[in-house]
Amino acid sequence: MAKKTIANVDVAGKAVLIRVDFNVPLDENGKITDDRRIQMALPTIKSVLERGGRVILMSHLGRPKDAPDAKYSLKPAADRLAELLPNKVVFAADTVGADAKAKVAALKQGEILVLENLRFQPGEKKGNPEFAAELAAFADIYVNDAFGTCHRTDASMVAVPNAMAGKPKVCGFLVEKEIKYLTDAISDPKRPFVAILGGAKVSDKIMVIKNLLGICDKVLIGGAMAYTFSLAQGGKVGKSLVEPDKVELAKELLASGGDKLVLPVDTHAGDAFSADCNKKIVAAGEIPDDFEGLDIGPKTAEMYADLVKSAKTVVWNGPMGVCEMPPFDEGTKAIAQAIADSDSISIIGGGDSAAAIQKLGFADKVSHVSTGGGASLAMLEGQKFAAVELLDEA
Repeated sequence: MAKKTIANVDVAGKAVLIRVDFNVPLDENGKITDDRRIQMALPTIKSVLERGGRVILMSHLGRPKDAPDAKYSLKPAADRLAELLPNKVVFAADTVGADAKAKVAALKQGEILVLENLRFQPGEKKGNPEFAAELAAFADIYVNDAFGTCHRTDASMVAVPNAMAGKPKVCGFLVEKEIKYLTDAISDPKRPFVAILGGAKVSDKIMVIKNLLGICDKVLIGGAMAYTFSLAQGGKVGKSLVEPDKVELAKELLASGGDKLVLPVDTHAGDAFSADCNKKIVAAGEIPDDFEGLDIGPKTAEMYADLVKSAKTVVWNGPMGVCEMPPFDEGTKAIAQAIADSDSISIIGGGDSAAAIQKLGFADKVSHVSTGGGASLAMLEGQKFAAVELLDEA
């Protein structure tokens, strides 16, 4: 999937429309609590500015109902960008309205314009070609640097580049890196290749498990979805979070996975969903009726850590337990530590796994932390992304 990048395009004197992922978390006062997604977009933005281009940024934030909503404004992201770069950053109060058009026309070389939230327009989620044409008219070059939304077919991801016929359509450095790591891991992994999948539901990860069982040497299961597998094996799961309607599917995966599919051997259980509940370590499949599984147990953590240590490629997506509530974060921490200590090519799928790696200070000890939870899962499922396929070939 070799695609041209922004580095391959002459941007001098050009307007460059970059789809970024500034979907950052905000507190109740509208302050950004984690600016990592903005930081990750800086190399692409700087590349354009340093080579004499002018930058127009578009993104969504949150889930507004196809109309302006002040709490989902991109103004805080624009303000943060102005703090991070010496260049002039201008904010448009609309997306394709009079203010945006006037500010696009006035934008000078070396300056940045941030458009208001794409999802304030109903045409974004619907992939509306008229809305896309208005955005496309703003620029000479289109750049996709929003990996977190690459699996979507929103207007800004597909219809806008399609509307820019004859103009360069390339990926930014972040998307280039994400694709390289995730596709390389699947197409030509260094072995042993170990995948660790956690989270609450088997249903969320069915296609990933199926795809990875055909590629990996081992697929390690953690999180609440382990209890559905346990139920499929006739185990007792007490009050644990399970998907009874997915038991037959779990049985199929167990049969097809054979010894590739590795399940927990013990469980850290509690009699309530709280940090100060009564706790016990029990064998997998032997959770008492009044207890629920809240984390993998210490024997499982040790077994999984050993498998990680011997791996040459590791992909991790999803926590091993209730990672936001000590002491049921121990399993997730043990996996994070093992990955950080290994010399494997290590790829952390976004979401809770990425947050855990960041929080524990291991981000610089792994090969790649993905910025897109849903997108990285879709890529691990083996999906093709229309938003990437339509970009110019290298």
